[in-house]
Amino acid sequence: MATVILFHSVYGLRSLEREAAKRLEAAGHVAVTPDLYDGRVAKSIDEGFTLKDEIGWTRICERAESAIANLPASTVLAGFSMGAAVAASLWPKRPQTSGVVFLHSIAQIAGNARTDLPVQVHLADPDSFEPPEDVAAWRSAALESVISAEVFTYPGVGHLYTDPTLPDYDADAAQLTWVRALNFLNNL
Repeated sequence: MATVILFHSVYGLRSLEREAAKRLEAAGHVAVTPDLYDGRVAKSIDEGFTLKDEIGWTRICERAESAIANLPASTVLAGFSMGAAVAASLWPKRPQTSGVVFLHSIAQIAGNARTDLPVQVHLADPDSFEPPEDVAAWRSAALESVISAEVFTYPGVGHLYTDPTLPDYDADAAQLTWVRALNFLNNL
């Protein structure tokens, strides 16, 4: 089974990430959910962006690096929305990762990615934070790279559609996402 580090969204570490970790652990995986905001949690997306800016991207990435420092080199990098970008910031430094999972976002593909490295992406379609042209460009970049990428889109759902505490939530799309993500992890 896999060790997975799950980085939180711009809202901070909340029930979304904790419940995801429980789901992964129930399937036999080890799940780590670092708090990159040091206990602070946003009540709205705007407040989340304010928190992110107050803490600073560099500090957020430093905290992520500290959180993963003692985990196995093969640890799967995963993140929700902003957390996908956090995972992507670590990817070049973790070339032995056994997989990458981007939930609700696309993020940069590491230039030193291992051949056939499994990467799975889950996106709303359309997504207010990931315009169609950006998704198309990401798909093209993935095809030109050495990674083995799967991109799943979920029509008509909101950006953070796996989060039952938000209006974006879609139970069917969330369930399908978790089935696909667990299948991905179980096959690493």
